[in-house]
Amino acid sequence: MVIGKGDTDRPRTLRNQDPYVLRVIGDMDLDHADQLRGSLDTALSEAPEGSDVIVDLQNSSFCDSTGLNVLLAAREEARALGHHLLLAAPSHQMIRLLDLTGSDGLFTLLPSVADRRE
Repeated sequence: MVIGKGDTDRPRTLRNQDPYVLRVIGDMDLDHADQLRGSLDTALSEAPEGSDVIVDLQNSSFCDSTGLNVLLAAREEARALGHHLLLAAPSHQMIRLLDLTGSDGLFTLLPSVADRRE
């Protein structure tokens, strides 16, 4: 799994600040939980104050309960730091996992990163 900050096509937020975009490539599972957690921690610490953090899932097709727990913990940390964590381009499997676990109402889901506009 490769995770990194995307600097291109960064949309504007309602607060006129660029969101921090974190691109996830590969599975969000037990084998990759530490890397995902570290990348999310970095994103939350580097994101401009009050900005959104968008997790771009366009190139990630699988998430297990471990990956979901990492995202849920990051969501709480984001809230504590004054950020809003959004999920962009979640796979059908990810949407189903959120639905099955009752977590579907906890995240703002975007069709793509570009759909977060002023």
